Amino acid sequence: MQRWNGKSLKIGELVAETPIVQGGMGIGISLSGLASAVANEGGIGVISAAGIGMDEPDFGTDYISANNRALRKIIRKARELTNGIIGVNIMVAARNFDELAKSAIEEGIDIIFAGAGLPLNLPSLKDASSKTKLIPIISSVRALKVITKKWIDKYNYIPDGFVLEGPMAGGHLGFSNDQVEDAEFSLEKLIVPVVEELRNMEKTLGRKIPLIAGGGVYSGEDIKRILDLGADGVQMGTRFVATHECDADIKFKEMYINAEESDIQLIKSPVGLPGRAVHNDFIDQVKQGSRTPAKCPYHCIVTCKREQSEYCIALALINAYKGKLQNGFSFAGANAWRVDRIMSVKELVDSLESEYIAALQK
Repeated sequence: MQRWNGKSLKIGELVAETPIVQGGMGIGISLSGLASAVANEGGIGVISAAGIGMDEPDFGTDYISANNRALRKIIRKARELTNGIIGVNIMVAARNFDELAKSAIEEGIDIIFAGAGLPLNLPSLKDASSKTKLIPIISSVRALKVITKKWIDKYNYIPDGFVLEGPMAGGHLGFSNDQVEDAEFSLEKLIVPVVEELRNMEKTLGRKIPLIAGGGVYSGEDIKRILDLGADGVQMGTRFVATHECDADIKFKEMYINAEESDIQLIKSPVGLPGRAVHNDFIDQVKQGSRTPAKCPYHCIVTCKREQSEYCIALALINAYKGKLQNGFSFAGANAWRVDRIMSVKELVDSLESEYIAALQK
């Protein structure tokens, strides 16, 4: 029997029987454990490359080498755990973006998802023999046009797909605070012109360019609604945090389970973007100015205003991953408060599939 009523996600020769991309979540939230578990359920599992070398002994002294080494190790570990599709999410704003992308490609990663900036030079990091797919993460039709034109004009490379991420997502957002609250910037509104532009491009270029859409997708019914609007698959991050296989500490996961709707808040990040997180004492202390101004040990993000920041985003996220939430916080999507228990990835995917099938039959 076909899964998902036969609705698979095709990216070139790659076929995911479950049309779900597990969003990359850093620091440390989606590593080999979560990514391989999602891939084993027919979805696309995604390793986050952000701060991935945090457990390497030279992370504080040779940040770039530590991250490259760790990324290679974790890709190899994921490969040992699954024969499914594995991707890596790399922030374009990362100081070591090029090195991480090259390492992932050399390791034969199936897909690179590149967001937090426009990955205008990404095709230059891949040689003709590589089968790695290159998928930018965008928040507008304008970004889609800019990237596609640059890649075709300079590299003769057509993007292998796009992820459209709406303002209900967790973590750093590609929107202003005002846009996040504006219904005109909802994922459902953003999809329509992006799908239209992609269909026009496909006619001109003579090939399919799949669209994956995410940001606030919570249920199987949500998945059906997004696919009905023309997306080929969905990206989901928040739901996968509250799974046994998620690589984060149990205390991180419990932040979601214990959260009320009012606890999901927008915060100001040192990297110059708004972010969405679960409210806690650390966030209050930052707002009140009672945290000691950070001394940045890494300079991991190019856009980070290190000298003006009251805290180091990398240290805060590493602490959160390790469960030390008195010195960090949990990034989360807008619907994280709806999570009420921890389950296995298999149980989650099965329940989403059942909800999707039920929605089809309405």
